[in-house]
Amino acid sequence: MLTVTDLDELRVKVGDELGVSDWHDVTQEAIDDFARVTGDDQWIHVDPKRATQTPFGGTIAHGYYTLSLHPMFAAQIVAFEGFAFAVNYGMDRVRFPAPLPVGNRVRMRIALVAVEDVLGGAQITMKLTFEGEGALKPVCVADSLTRVYPE
Repeated sequence: MLTVTDLDELRVKVGDELGVSDWHDVTQEAIDDFARVTGDDQWIHVDPKRATQTPFGGTIAHGYYTLSLHPMFAAQIVAFEGFAFAVNYGMDRVRFPAPLPVGNRVRMRIALVAVEDVLGGAQITMKLTFEGEGALKPVCVADSLTRVYPE
């Protein structure tokens, strides 16, 4: 895990990959729970029998389920210490280029794209690339915006 303690240390890493998370199992139970919480119970996610009739051959994870794994994965990759606090500022350009089949595993890579000064701190842009095990294309790619404020 990378530990970042100040903005100068972060700025020199622009353009670098910060790390890769562990693999995470995508289970039908987790997908069903996500569907209940979000109200997105579209059958391609929650009906394994019906989903066998699709080109995917079974249920697939919600795109937003995949994206929601970001905080868990990020905590395995990078820690911001020596800052008063950090806040999620949003996402840019979220895409889901390939399905993530239930029963597969997923992990996330983080690359540091930019560090820009904002009033009192900095805005960090990180490219998140979610990989399905054995997939030819990423299952999700997004730019995450985080604001950090020094102590």
